[in-house]
Amino acid sequence: MDSDDLLDLPAYADEYWAILDLIDAAEKVAICGHTSPDGDALGSTLGLGLALRGRFPSKDITFLIADDAPAPRIYRFLAGADELVPAARYTADPDLFIAVDCPVLDRLADGEAVVRRADKVVCFDHHPAREEFADVVVRRPDAAAASVLIAEFLSFVNISIDAAVASSLLCGIVTDTGRFQYQNADPESFCVASMLVAAGADPARIALEVYQSQRLEYLKLESVVMSRIRLVADGRVAYSYARAVDLAEYGVSHDECDGLVDIVRSVMGVEVCLFLKELDNGKVRGNLRAKGALDVSGIAAAFNGGGHAAAAGFTYEGTIEDTLRAALPMLIELVDSVRDVEELACAPNEA
Repeated sequence: MDSDDLLDLPAYADEYWAILDLIDAAEKVAICGHTSPDGDALGSTLGLGLALRGRFPSKDITFLIADDAPAPRIYRFLAGADELVPAARYTADPDLFIAVDCPVLDRLADGEAVVRRADKVVCFDHHPAREEFADVVVRRPDAAAASVLIAEFLSFVNISIDAAVASSLLCGIVTDTGRFQYQNADPESFCVASMLVAAGADPARIALEVYQSQRLEYLKLESVVMSRIRLVADGRVAYSYARAVDLAEYGVSHDECDGLVDIVRSVMGVEVCLFLKELDNGKVRGNLRAKGALDVSGIAAAFNGGGHAAAAGFTYEGTIEDTLRAALPMLIELVDSVRDVEELACAPNEA
């Protein structure tokens, strides 16, 4: 299977051409990903934005960040990251707002107000959505990352992908597939990644900046999180947590904690895991991960969160202990239900 097979997407041809027409007609374009942005939200924002600037140099194209904060440190190496404008400080009324990697309007945080001022709205996303908020939507929950959709869109409508664009999009794919270790690392993601490397993306630089440049303070916090890992349900469920005082003691910001859930996930025999991070507002952020065919998105949805089968998240009002009391029984029930099915399948047939 080569890139031409995967980048020819007749099912989305109408949407892609409609989006190009909206971009062509707009003078002011704002692009934004979800709050607390990860590598895919930022990679798809910057990758799309840089590509559109290259194709339409006379247009006013602004890269927004949903929160009133700079980009997380590990992603500041991406071209254009220093031009990100907090949505709360963007006062224009854009002709076109493009949301990336965001399934619901409130996940845009301060960007939601900009959406409401925009004349037209487009959405590129790979999460399931309860309802749509955009005029034109490209939503593929089977895609590994929103950056895959951006790469395919640019290729389909013949907008050039240079090295800076390619590196941003590859960063999105690498981070959302967990360095191609998660279940969503499918043939399409490898194919698009190959195309991006051929266009000039630098996978070694991405690996160095995102995964191999951690501050010592973060590594000390990581050791604390590792020491707190606990197993339940016969070792099939793992959890750990970081309190607000831990982050303050080690001088670690909230955006640096994204990778801590993978430490919990890495325990042998664990099928689902939960990492909790205490916020400063009396709430707790929960990150869920699954191995194999288990689906944790329903548990996140039960707490008004969302995500994918293998990776989801939610915010809970209460303490870490409150969150564990609410979420752990659901995780245990999830793995027990799978065990029941496995035992039934292995039971001998009786005549």
